Amino acid sequence: MSTLSLASVKAHFSRVIDEVAGTHERVTVTKNGSPVAVILAVEDYDSMVETLEILSDPKAVAEIRQAESQMRDGKVYAEADVRAALAARRR
Repeated sequence: MSTLSLASVKAHFSRVIDEVAGTHERVTVTKNGSPVAVILAVEDYDSMVETLEILSDPKAVAEIRQAESQMRDGKVYAEADVRAALAARRR
């Protein structure tokens, strides 16, 4: 993540936007030396919003924690087993 002054962002706005969109790197914008805004790619913003929505759902968080615990305990499925189960559901 880079930091640019507001004056620099204004002077090179199109280049800054192209860079953010192309690299998915965030840019912190400063005004009088203090951070005031962040520029990020739309895909990254959408991903952050989706993550916040999931983490705001206590049931989803509990399911994630349970899955993490099962993985730590070695309760996992082989790829072939998952594919077979999905294929059986489609029939």
